[in-house]
Amino acid sequence: MEAETVAGTQRNEENKWERPPSSYGSMKTDSDDDVDVEVDVEVDVEVIPACVSLSPVAQPQAAAQENAGLQICRSDSPDTLYTTTSQQTKPPGAVLIDTRSPDLDDLSENDEEIMQDVVVASSPEPCGAPPDETNQLYDNCHTGRLHAEQDLPHVFKTIQNIVDRLTIEERCNFLLLLRQHKGLTLQQAMEGDSLDIVDRILENFGQDDSLVFTIRALENIKKKTEATELQNQCRRALIRSQLKEYFIRKYKIIREGVVQPGKLRRLDDVYVEPQISVYDHGGVVALHERSPHPPSPLRGFSGDTFVGVNDLFRLRNSDGGLVRTALTTGIPGIGKTVSVRKFCLDWAEKRSNKDLQFVITLSFRDLWFLRSSGSATQKMSIMEVIGFFYPECKGIKYLEEEDCKFLIIMDSFDCYKAPLDWENTPVIKDNHTRAHTDVLIVNVIRGTVLSGARVWILGRHAAVSQIPCQYIDVVTEIQGFSDEMKDDYFTKRFHDEELARKIVTHYKRLPMLIALARQPFVCWVVATVFERYYRCRSYGLHPPRLTPFYINVLIYQTNRRLQIYDGKGADDLKWFSEDKQLLLNMGKMAFKMLERKTRVFYEADMNEFGLKLTEVAVFSGICTEELLTADTDGRRTFRFIHFSFQEFMAALYVFIVFRCDSQNVLGSSMLAKLFKPKDQIKSTQSLVQCAVERTLWPPLGHYDMFLRFLCGLLSPQCHNKLLCGFFYPHNIPKISGLAEAQRVLEKAIETAQGKNSDGVENLVECLREMTQEDA
Repeated sequence: MEAETVAGTQRNEENKWERPPSSYGSMKTDSDDDVDVEVDVEVDVEVIPACVSLSPVAQPQAAAQENAGLQICRSDSPDTLYTTTSQQTKPPGAVLIDTRSPDLDDLSENDEEIMQDVVVASSPEPCGAPPDETNQLYDNCHTGRLHAEQDLPHVFKTIQNIVDRLTIEERCNFLLLLRQHKGLTLQQAMEGDSLDIVDRILENFGQDDSLVFTIRALENIKKKTEATELQNQCRRALIRSQLKEYFIRKYKIIREGVVQPGKLRRLDDVYVEPQISVYDHGGVVALHERSPHPPSPLRGFSGDTFVGVNDLFRLRNSDGGLVRTALTTGIPGIGKTVSVRKFCLDWAEKRSNKDLQFVITLSFRDLWFLRSSGSATQKMSIMEVIGFFYPECKGIKYLEEEDCKFLIIMDSFDCYKAPLDWENTPVIKDNHTRAHTDVLIVNVIRGTVLSGARVWILGRHAAVSQIPCQYIDVVTEIQGFSDEMKDDYFTKRFHDEELARKIVTHYKRLPMLIALARQPFVCWVVATVFERYYRCRSYGLHPPRLTPFYINVLIYQTNRRLQIYDGKGADDLKWFSEDKQLLLNMGKMAFKMLERKTRVFYEADMNEFGLKLTEVAVFSGICTEELLTADTDGRRTFRFIHFSFQEFMAALYVFIVFRCDSQNVLGSSMLAKLFKPKDQIKSTQSLVQCAVERTLWPPLGHYDMFLRFLCGLLSPQCHNKLLCGFFYPHNIPKISGLAEAQRVLEKAIETAQGKNSDGVENLVECLREMTQEDA
């Protein structure tokens, strides 16, 4: 035994370029007839888990093979990254076969089936703790296993078979192209056999791009037949690669607001995954600074309520089966579309859901465009629709195979403006049957078209509520950021740690802003406004108060409505009279709700103020349907995205009417008209006085935040700089009497001293809003 060990050591010293066995084959070539093989049957084969991070060894030593139990010497050729790491990721139980053995050419069909069972193709998920086996939220069958035609062994063997058929001259030209693309030396490009060539291609280009390079290289050396053959044999992998490239190109960069040159951000640099609850926990946040006990308290959360965005299709439905159709909803600005982008990017970059062969996005916005286009009268099949948006998938046959696991993502359900007839729409059970777009959508959600697909639907509450529950396996709702997530977002967004610290410190001065910032969109508004103040204007001494943020949220959501639902471009976002009137009517409704002491409204209330349900609850971006409250009469219940936003819209209505029409809505009572002159009622001083009286009179403080927002709107910084150009022109006369209005607040503070500490505190905050200063 000792003699054998010494002999083995001597052989290793003589051959310095020994190479570890590859999971693609025994690494044997036609010139390896004299290769010595040692097999120690007493030593078990030990496979290194895929999660263990190991660096590839350029010149492996004999000690590295002690635990393998199988040692194969290679010719003097350099090691490559793919050869080394492929051995590390070989799953337990995998058998090493010789992919270059001439004996494989003589295999019968039965022998090939046996070999299919021998070769194990596994692409495990990224490192991390596996889900708890006892947790029924997860599907334990999701091992991250790819289809055999998309996994690395198939790609490796197919490219290798093509390279083996090249003549010496063709192989030299092929290697010269490889050298040009990756800057290799001539020696590096020319040394080694066909197995080394494929290894080097995979090492330099990766699994996906290696196919594209090989096909183009074959075409360049006039081997179009071989290029077509490779394309056909690996078409499933090529389509997957093209979809990944599309998602990376489209979602790698996040476009926030108006994109400015040189200020693009990578999605991974700013993305913080929001909390996603299962089975509709949550809704409108109940936290309110001036109303500690709001009506209809909402259910709380538990630790097992939430699910990660990449784990949605590891959930189980109520019957314990795998989820086929998942519905994700949430209030406007909560991060639904960004979550879709992150899901697609993680899949494209092989960070999650590797077992999904294809991911295809068919947003309802695109489907509505298709329906509204000139070709809407022409009926299409679902396969033609997919081919229309994804030319690389045109005529794809794999989606109809039973072993094809793929996902269809249908985002922005609220963008599809046509009503869908869920009861009378004809049933289609064939993917090639042509039908109207409405019919196709209903049948996809039913599961009769693309029956093998997993379907992910996203949309706002009021829009998705029309989908019958029997077609949905699981309902999830994005709840937004926790307090820790908000801080994490600001920390990730700004590389300047001092700037991030200042922004976090200042936004936390305002409790209502903390509550509203659970929406990722509001966090972006906060970051943008504060960054502008600190960097561009150097306003670090007096950072903005509460009202400017609410104005920015309203303006951005209205502009977004014009872009998404009305189809206007970024340079054509002028507000017309109907846009302004819509917001004023919503503000008037909010003001009447404040007077009636209610937080919810119904469709009848919208009709009372000349509003349409879709305009308010779906398109506006500042209202939502409340799915948790059940009216005794069965009526649908709606709210503003936050309780404080209702008070802001009420204050905005009062301010715009005062600013544009010189009317004091608060002083329109008969007593005010009898005891005060008409001119005095229309003054800024009188407006603030009426608001203060309303604030101090009710015991529950229903008008506290209303007064604070009204005072903020009276600030020149808000009404002259932020609102000008939207609700009224820039040349409108300035508001006078602001000094007298401040004295009204100061006098009210002196009067309330010692009587109502909460009221005094709120009045002080109102004064700060009017001056936009902390002093």
